[in-house]
Amino acid sequence: MIFDCHIHSTFSTDSKMQIEDAIKKAKEKEIGLIVTDHMDINYPIEGSFIFNCEEYFNEYEKYRSKEFLIGIELGLRDDCIYENKELIKKYPFDYVIGSIHVVDGIDIFQPGFYEDREKKESYLHYLNFMYRCIKECDFIDSLGHINYVTRYAKYQDTELYYNDFKEIIDEILKIIAQREKAVEINTRRLENKITSLNMLDILKRFKELGGKYVTIGSDAHNINSIGANFDIAIDLANRADLNIVYFKNRQPTYI
Repeated sequence: MIFDCHIHSTFSTDSKMQIEDAIKKAKEKEIGLIVTDHMDINYPIEGSFIFNCEEYFNEYEKYRSKEFLIGIELGLRDDCIYENKELIKKYPFDYVIGSIHVVDGIDIFQPGFYEDREKKESYLHYLNFMYRCIKECDFIDSLGHINYVTRYAKYQDTELYYNDFKEIIDEILKIIAQREKAVEINTRRLENKITSLNMLDILKRFKELGGKYVTIGSDAHNINSIGANFDIAIDLANRADLNIVYFKNRQPTYI
């Protein structure tokens, strides 16, 4: 069974999706789910994008099964590495995504991240920050949406082209490959052929550098996005000759 390894429920500040509705939709699509709500410690708006892990497990443990697992999406940053690591040690997560959402205290959703910066400068700043965080955060299972910055950038062409940033992307991918972790194929925007081809370039390079695993996640915040574009993601993984996995008890499980 294929798993949607990246969805958000009401424990995420930006989602109102009820977990019962998500499970029902997944059953209709005949896929498994891993709930991965946002935990961005030190987020610039107090109380946003964090949740109570005790409540999280108390609420969702009763749904845990072969088709429903419990994960988390950690916001990686260099000022809470210890806190993130201790959190993961304390709770029995099946799966941990590490993602960059905030750089130098600015959510890259905000226009302020891009002000007075050309595209290359903004993207290099984002990728260099990702590299520094990944280097220190050996406790994640998969790197979430490497091309996240393309969602919110205000440039005419927002795509992240591997060849424009290959040196720093290679350094990120080498660390993930050496640790035998996964790269996420985030299915948001994959219906855009240019986005898909750029992701394929990154995945092929990951394979060349010794990478083995990919996870697939819709990043769904509503039920209609669950499992979206999975056919494209599966094709990309196959073309890059990478193994599609999901994580259970923090161990990769082959599809």
